[in-house]
Amino acid sequence: MMYPFMTLNDDTEITHSEMKPDGRVKVYIETPDEKYCFKHATCWLPDYSWEDVFQYSDDDINRFTEIIRSMAHLIMEFSQEGGFDNASNF
Repeated sequence: MMYPFMTLNDDTEITHSEMKPDGRVKVYIETPDEKYCFKHATCWLPDYSWEDVFQYSDDDINRFTEIIRSMAHLIMEFSQEGGFDNASNF
C-alpha cells in the first residue's frame, strides 16, 4: 500500500509505502506531464537508492533527494503507523 505524503507546487506527488520487513521504505514520486503523461521515480529509504527514473533530469533527482532527506525521519515514522492520517500526535 502507498500512503500520500506531500504535494509540491508543480503538482508533483510524493507517496511512501509501509516499512518492509527488511526496514526499507519505498518513496514514489510522480509529476503530471503533457508529453509523457507522468514523469516518475522511486527512491528507497534508508539508503536513498533510486530506480525506475523516467523523464526526470539529474537536477530534478538531486532536488527530490534533498526534499526526501529533510523529511526522511517523518516518512520512516509514518511508514510504521499507516501513513500520516494514522500517525499519532499529528
